[in-house]
Amino acid sequence: MKIKYFQDTDTLYIEFKAAAVGETRDLDDDTQIDVDAHGNLCAITVEHASRRADLSAVDYEQVAA
Repeated sequence: MKIKYFQDTDTLYIEFKAAAVGETRDLDDDTQIDVDAHGNLCAITVEHASRRADLSAVDYEQVAA
């Protein structure tokens, strides 16, 4: 999984898996999802991210099963 923030365009990109994108779907005016050929989620793009989320810190926690 990769998380990238592009400050110059205020865009947040969250990649769940590296895969060929089969389709990009609009969730709303500022949010798109990329899915593979089987409809599985690959990535989310959030435009105007700093207005929609607190980007000052990113926390990551892996919980053992």
